[in-house]
Amino acid sequence: MSTHAVTQDSHSLRHLAADAPRVMVVDGSKLVRKLISDTLRRALEQVEVVACGSIEEAREALAAAPVNLVTTSLVLPDGDGVALAHSVREAAGQAYVPVIVVSGDAQSHLESRQFTEDVTDYFDKSLGHEALATFIRGYVQPEPIPDARVLYVEDSKVVALATKRMLERHGLRVMHFIGVEEALEYLETHRGNDDPGADLVLTDVYLKGELSGMDLLQRLRGDFGYGKRRLPVLVMTGDDNKDNQSKLLRQGANDLVLKPIEERLLVTKTLFQLRVARL
Repeated sequence: MSTHAVTQDSHSLRHLAADAPRVMVVDGSKLVRKLISDTLRRALEQVEVVACGSIEEAREALAAAPVNLVTTSLVLPDGDGVALAHSVREAAGQAYVPVIVVSGDAQSHLESRQFTEDVTDYFDKSLGHEALATFIRGYVQPEPIPDARVLYVEDSKVVALATKRMLERHGLRVMHFIGVEEALEYLETHRGNDDPGADLVLTDVYLKGELSGMDLLQRLRGDFGYGKRRLPVLVMTGDDNKDNQSKLLRQGANDLVLKPIEERLLVTKTLFQLRVARL
């Protein structure tokens, strides 16, 4: 986690990608919620801000629709920022998104190890709301991460070639495996090491072998014990059934990539998860 100094002019945020991010702002103070919300709307032209005054309000909003990023104060009327972060992680159908604690006391909580892995990052509110808007842009529009390793499981040569080229165009190093069995053999050689052998796993959910993408996901989260930040997993699926999608997220997928695959969206999701994992 880090509180990097922020100097970028917030007006440069106006080049946001076409898809409007949905940002949840949780704070017990109505004035603070308005200040942060207004700042985000000025800096990010297409942002949708969901302002909540408590954990309960946030849970209701999450049940209505997923969000792309959450900011929360450390102290809330019905709990704290850590409890709010856990609620975000437990919300059905919610991808693994940044949960940023905005507080003047964040550093002391970090040093005393009071933050859980549910909290992605923290921001010192003394830097100001304009700086916070710029900080959030780093998540919404992540920069390229050269040579990051993507372990990719796909049994279709045509799809694999096209997807591999998409990722490599953005500086990512792709290790392609045609089946889960082969991918597990590779990962097994790194078991017990600080380096799991890849920085992110990208897998199709439906594969021709005995094991599916769901099996791979369950093995990584259960048998190997890799959390969502230790080894992010993106699952590609053509299934538009919301219950099936929620099941993949509950089983430990960081996010889903729906088919047909659109390059900008795939790269955005991949770079975002890599950024979160490296904090």
